[in-house]
Amino acid sequence: MLKQYRLRDYKFRLILWVIALSVLGIMIIGSADKDVQQKQIIGLIAGLLLMVIVSLIDYVWLLKFYWIFYFIGLALLGAVILRGTNVNGATRWLVIAGIQIQPSDIMKIILIMFFAQFFSKHEDDLSTFKTIVMSLIILVVPWYLIYKQPNLSTSILTLLLFATIYFVAGLSYKVIGGIIAVCIPVVPIFANLLLKPGQTFVQEYQLIRILAWLYPEQYPDAAAQQINSIIAIGSGQLYGKGLETTAVESVKNGNFLAEAQTDFIFAVAGEELGFLGCCIIIILEILIALECFYIGRNAREMSGTILCSGMGALIGIQSIMNICVATGLMPNTGLPLPFVSAGLTSLMTLFIGIGLVLNVGLQVKKY
Repeated sequence: MLKQYRLRDYKFRLILWVIALSVLGIMIIGSADKDVQQKQIIGLIAGLLLMVIVSLIDYVWLLKFYWIFYFIGLALLGAVILRGTNVNGATRWLVIAGIQIQPSDIMKIILIMFFAQFFSKHEDDLSTFKTIVMSLIILVVPWYLIYKQPNLSTSILTLLLFATIYFVAGLSYKVIGGIIAVCIPVVPIFANLLLKPGQTFVQEYQLIRILAWLYPEQYPDAAAQQINSIIAIGSGQLYGKGLETTAVESVKNGNFLAEAQTDFIFAVAGEELGFLGCCIIIILEILIALECFYIGRNAREMSGTILCSGMGALIGIQSIMNICVATGLMPNTGLPLPFVSAGLTSLMTLFIGIGLVLNVGLQVKKY
């Protein structure tokens, strides 16, 4: 369970990027909603402590319990369906001992851990029909529970994360080519069916979000969030209006940004820190993701490589999706910006994931 490690193998550079981004996030959250800033500070301190503890536990030993973690995740997702807390029409949260958690965030880390072990065990038959079907069945169960909350954004993220992990594990290029060949005609057909009246693929509010993104002038109310976000980012220009600005013309101060402390935190950053502030956030997210991939490349076992790559992919894909929503490059979805948005479950699970990556980095190949 615990091993002797060398301090010089500890990846302090990754910790530095994570702390820098988290502190910047706390500053922006304080400007967006002062009431949740204190909670985020506590989350950062607790997250760092948890990260250090996890980083000292042998990840190879932890991954032996991958099926137990998987069923714990399913139990939490199932509890959300049965006894979850409904907020704004979606049931995604669970209250345990007075603490509100979001099990879908926990499940992301569990799935990364699970498939890191599962694919390493099936390294010799990754591309066989049996393994592909088994892995898809394992994925579909939690994916469906997340989708039914409803949580379309996280269900899409889960699929992209799974695809990345399978690719890193070594899925045959012939299989990948076959999937792409099937998707080329299927995607436009599905998109066409999605926009037809009476479709049952997505719920009405989700369809309206897609239509509002495509035709904002026809759906002004549904498109207002993204339009205001784009205005806020643009108004910050190069240097921004300053943190906690009191400017009357501020989009944030006019309460035109919904969920400013979570889903649209990037808009607050754009308005108050400007283009340079946005670039710093993007660069830090990229550095964290790349550092995870780098550590994974030098991992001692295949499971370590997949684990680190999964964390890098999670941070990278989720960052892209959040920023694309804030800048109007994709339909409105509710995903936090890693280490920046308010939300204790998201923050704590990300720190657990970073702790796992750090442990992989401590077990270098020469050991």
